[in-house]
Amino acid sequence: MARRLLDVTLAALGLALTAPLLAVAAVGIVLSSPGPIIYRATRLGRGGRRFIMFKLRTMRAAPPAPGERASAITAWDDPRVFPLGGWLRRTKLDE
Repeated sequence: MARRLLDVTLAALGLALTAPLLAVAAVGIVLSSPGPIIYRATRLGRGGRRFIMFKLRTMRAAPPAPGERASAITAWDDPRVFPLGGWLRRTKLDE
């Protein structure tokens, strides 16, 4: 019980400390590229259990342009990543 209370308290403190930075990133995403701020993806966890992961969007929301190939894995030079998104990825703030 005490461990859970400590976990929740530290998580709330971490969220309170990072909320201003996340708000600035969200505004930057809105100004950089049209589309949603949050990206939602289904992942597989321990034992093959599915869970939903939420991240800040770092790529254009539009489908790939003609001649552009969509990929499940994003290369470091993927043209769909907008400049602010690239910075968010390098600093790991998108996660």
